[in-house]
Amino acid sequence: MNIHEYQAKHLLAQHGVAVPPGETSDTPAAARQIAGQLLANGATRLAVKSQIHAGGRGKGKFKSGFQGGVKLCTTADQAEEYAQAMLGNVLVTKQTGPDGRLVRKLLVALAPNIQTELYVAVLLDRATSCPVMMASTEGGMDIEEVAAKTPEKIIKERIDPTLGMMPYQGRKIGRGLGLSGDLISQGTKLLLGVYQTWWDCDASLVEINPLCIVLTREGKQALLAVDAKMSLDDNALYRHPNLQALRDLGEEAPLEIEASKYNLNYIKLDGNIACLVNGAGLAMATMDIIQHYGGRPANFLDVGGGASHDQVTAAFKIILQDRNVKGILVNIFGGIMDCNVIATGIVAAVKETGLKLPLVVRLEGNNVEAGKKTLRQSGLTITSGDSMADAAQKVANAVLPR
Repeated sequence: MNIHEYQAKHLLAQHGVAVPPGETSDTPAAARQIAGQLLANGATRLAVKSQIHAGGRGKGKFKSGFQGGVKLCTTADQAEEYAQAMLGNVLVTKQTGPDGRLVRKLLVALAPNIQTELYVAVLLDRATSCPVMMASTEGGMDIEEVAAKTPEKIIKERIDPTLGMMPYQGRKIGRGLGLSGDLISQGTKLLLGVYQTWWDCDASLVEINPLCIVLTREGKQALLAVDAKMSLDDNALYRHPNLQALRDLGEEAPLEIEASKYNLNYIKLDGNIACLVNGAGLAMATMDIIQHYGGRPANFLDVGGGASHDQVTAAFKIILQDRNVKGILVNIFGGIMDCNVIATGIVAAVKETGLKLPLVVRLEGNNVEAGKKTLRQSGLTITSGDSMADAAQKVANAVLPR
């Protein structure tokens, strides 16, 4: 689950990470009021930032023609003007795709006097099954680009999950980032806070880009997390009711929201062959083999290891709401799953939805013969696949233009 920048900053601040002061607004008048308060408290420059679940906001463009989802200003009047141009309008960035995202909320915050931009992130290193903190002096840039062109500029520090991040590791990363003097102690505290945020929130990613060395009003250097991105592990959210409350349904695709009500893992893609599969690995392989035989997968849909009759019916209804779908491939390997439960659910779903599209079903494993019998005796037009390859080829042939 992704959360907004302002939410990520709030969680980071709770763990001792320094962030610029600011508040959210959903009206131009509120943006003006917040800006006025910040200016009265000594701020000389402000940032008005669109809050959407996508990067590249500063370089984005609104469908209204207004340029930039992040704007700097020096007066409350300007903040209100920018808020008027952003709120209620659709912002298109390189990460949103052409449809863009509707801006419903803004963050109005102090814009500090930035001297240097750095990069810091915590994520799981799946090769070692350990958390890893990544840092770079190339803040403000896409880390993928840095990794491709100048990998030597990326610092990686693996963390023992049984011990947590140690202060010496924070100092080591700080020196690698070129910090010195008082910034070393500031940096160590901040980096430990970033890691603890990742750990305590069961996050899959915490990214601060940029982490900035700024000049305070007193002329001293300080570290501030000027931007922040967080992704939370869906599988751990049951342990965090407070984090579940941060979910913004307005930022999610309607079909994905509907799927989550039935504990289905669904991601819409741009193809025309829908997949209904049990298990994430099998679902990935199914999409690959559809592509191999000339088809294009329309979705990733994992019904899990123990799907019920109701979940299968719900999955079909969700699939059929995608107008691009021209055929459906069901690929089930019954381990825990009873193939006959799936078959019964398929028959009920086809009857209930009045399905007219080509449907290919491949069943294998637990109680498979009973499942195949249920499909044969249904009286419905359901094509059986003898193997994964056979099923993928049949559904691809059924939807390919003749």
